[in-house]
Amino acid sequence: MRRQIEVSNDVAVALTGSNDQTLRALESHVGCSLYVRGNVITLDGDAESVAAASVIVRELAALVQQGHAVDADMIRTVSGALANHTPPAQVLDDVVWRHRATKVIPKSVQQKRYVDSIRNNTITFGVGPAGTGKTFLAVAAAAAALNRREVSRIILTRPAVEAGERLGFLPGDLMAKIDPYLRPLFDALHDMMDPEKVVAHLEKGVIEVAPLAFMRGRTLNDSFIILDEAQNTTPEQMKMFLTRLGFNSRMVVTGDVTQVDLPREQQSGLVVVGEILQEVDDIDFVRFGGEDVVRHRLVQRIVEAYGEHAERAAPELRPATASRRA
Repeated sequence: MRRQIEVSNDVAVALTGSNDQTLRALESHVGCSLYVRGNVITLDGDAESVAAASVIVRELAALVQQGHAVDADMIRTVSGALANHTPPAQVLDDVVWRHRATKVIPKSVQQKRYVDSIRNNTITFGVGPAGTGKTFLAVAAAAAALNRREVSRIILTRPAVEAGERLGFLPGDLMAKIDPYLRPLFDALHDMMDPEKVVAHLEKGVIEVAPLAFMRGRTLNDSFIILDEAQNTTPEQMKMFLTRLGFNSRMVVTGDVTQVDLPREQQSGLVVVGEILQEVDDIDFVRFGGEDVVRHRLVQRIVEAYGEHAERAAPELRPATASRRA
């Protein structure tokens, strides 16, 4: 089946891209061949693929006319949103944080749900594989809340558990010792703010980073608190962390139950908490899948391959067990 769609010259240029890169990226998503001649886009393939591709092309054309720039990420977002019967603009127009040239927006319907959950709930759990934006979006939401003065400080914490390696004794002060464990959070912060501003906030205590063990005995008021890599907490540590919640505070807990680095006999607090708090009001669990991975396309394939392997593996393997219980 062949169908032609006439668009404006500007839209045709945007959908073609430099050296046809955008057109090829679009072609890989729609399952049919695409050709552009002048301001006419031709779709060629089976009837079902052409019909679905027509919807995506028209949606992209409308977004280009609204000022959106088309790239591979945007094409994936639009395709995913339409597959979930969600208007793509509803996802793409939600700017979580903006700083100079950096604009943080959800890139999937589930990421949009995650962002909305953070805004609307006191405690949000983001559970899913690597590369789904759990930590990055949480830090962006924290920076936005601080900028709007909804909170007076950001607290970042993470269990100090090594991923299968022993780093041994680490020299230096507390910050130097915990830096390797909290580096992903620092990286996200530096993507949101100027480095000198991050340093100033750290010096004034507006941004605080600390190992999870340092949370015991505290009450955290007027704060945006992020617990990263929560799959490496014990059930006792998770309970201790959650009960630090103070007035006018918000918590985001992120983790991947398929990457637990605790001893094999130790249960993950992130797995257990899903069973305990699932029905509690003002607490929400957002679970991501491989389709939400927004890193290099190979990361998505790697996540899928490991998931398929886990399904075939023996039931006593902990990642498979954790996945089923989460």
